[in-house]
Amino acid sequence: MINSRELSKDICILGGGPAGYVAAIRAAQLGAKVTLIEDRDVGGTCLNRGCIPTKALLKTSEILAMLNKAKEVGITATVSSIDASVGKARKDRVVKSLRMGVEHLLAKNGILVLRGRGWIESSQRVIVKTEDGETMVNCDRLIITTGSEPLIPDIPGIMLEGVITSDEALELTEIPESITIIGAGAIGMEFATLYHSMGSKVTVVEAQETVVPNEDKEITAELFKIMKRQGIKFALSSKVQEISKSVNGLETIVISEDGKEMVLLTEKVLVAVGRKLAGLSPDISALGVEVMKGSILVNDRMETNVNGVYAAGDVIGGSLLAHLAFAEGRVAAENAMGMNSRLNYRAVPACVYTNPEVASVGLSESQAEEQGIAVKVGRFDFRNNGRALCHGEREGFVKVITEESTGVILGARILGPHASELLSEITLAVSLGVKADVLADMIHPHPALAEAVMEACGDAIGRAIHK
Repeated sequence: MINSRELSKDICILGGGPAGYVAAIRAAQLGAKVTLIEDRDVGGTCLNRGCIPTKALLKTSEILAMLNKAKEVGITATVSSIDASVGKARKDRVVKSLRMGVEHLLAKNGILVLRGRGWIESSQRVIVKTEDGETMVNCDRLIITTGSEPLIPDIPGIMLEGVITSDEALELTEIPESITIIGAGAIGMEFATLYHSMGSKVTVVEAQETVVPNEDKEITAELFKIMKRQGIKFALSSKVQEISKSVNGLETIVISEDGKEMVLLTEKVLVAVGRKLAGLSPDISALGVEVMKGSILVNDRMETNVNGVYAAGDVIGGSLLAHLAFAEGRVAAENAMGMNSRLNYRAVPACVYTNPEVASVGLSESQAEEQGIAVKVGRFDFRNNGRALCHGEREGFVKVITEESTGVILGARILGPHASELLSEITLAVSLGVKADVLADMIHPHPALAEAVMEACGDAIGRAIHK
């Protein structure tokens, strides 16, 4: 006999990732009785299988990079071996600690978490199948935050043993001697950095003509040169035709744009071509929510076309970023509770945690030109920054895009050390519509990497000091 029960809540949230758990906590703060449904671990892909575990493992890359430069500061350091199982264990501890933190916050805010698969029966009813049976959740408002999953392209041999996605890559306890990575987006490039630093022979295959195709061309061209100098190999403007098993490993047949064929023989193949959105599930379709190319369509208040139904995070498409999902989840919850909240999509930061890092916010030069905006660009190279030279991190630059007529900062692109940390100053400027002279005149600590931001802003208005 199946046990069943029925609950009534103000808000039901389907999906416990970044958008979902933030929406749950914010709604509870506003006085709602909330149920959060998650069939895996709270925190979603970001915490458990994405942002956090990859950054924990990339710490290995940072330490190894420092050791490889140790001779520059008079230290003789030798890495005799790398124990990937120790790195994985550390990664697991970091993830577990943060996941327990999220679980504590949910409990602290009185949120009922149902562990199981949720099925939308109507805009005000969700059926949850758990180990104990079925729970029917009746609700006034529904927030869909079902996220995304790794996209598996239709390539012959893609299901062979040894062909992995980012999910499996994070669980490896041994370093592959060699690996082919399909896709040079953020995921592929971060894993290329990780595996190369740990001693793997890495080849990255990308269908487009550049790495990190959605980024600024000047940034990606420089990143490509740097990673090639590090020893990572690339096959750009190339597509994988087939993967097959041989006695020596996996053979990946790659066809370039001009028709030339190349066979890559590696121990592993990592598929990192992007993510598949979760908006095409049968219950979402039956609900009548408008969906385009797998993403649920919402307005600027995160409302769908179905009354009382909201959506946020990866499932609504756009930039699949955890920090954007946090913000969208908050906005969805606030509007579901009767507020009138909106996001400033002009100031969404994006980062790629390669070595060196890439970070961007706001408009690029080309995007501004497409909108008919005349711009002035300020630039400052890290090789002229005292702190960067002290760190031995001289590669890269800061580029600030300003509106020519007003001097207002429209966006920025950074390639260099700690770019993800440096970006927040400019994100605030873009959010507030600050002019470049404000950051150029602001007193920054010396020596500091942030001085490169100050100097780039100074360059945009024609008065950089150290350039």
